[in-house]
Amino acid sequence: MTEVWTVVGVVGAATIAFKALGPVGLAGRELPPRLASVLGLLAPAVLAALVVTSAAGDWQRILGLGAAAIAVLLRAPLLLVVVIAAVVAAAARALA
Repeated sequence: MTEVWTVVGVVGAATIAFKALGPVGLAGRELPPRLASVLGLLAPAVLAALVVTSAAGDWQRILGLGAAAIAVLLRAPLLLVVVIAAVVAAAARALA
């Protein structure tokens, strides 16, 4: 087995163990309300971090994000927000 496959296997096993830790550790108990509220905010925060880090240094993507932010502030539907961001980023890339 090569080193790469060893790393893949170890990471895979660690991922499965980490995912199993939650149900095994809780064993049917309820989470404290404060922890449950923090967990509810975790997914949007991670998604925002992924978007920001993928756009960093690419001004066309930053323009698309700005257009999406304006569309969100104007309460546009989500599908329209995505389309506006894509069109603005694509237009900026085409003009560059």
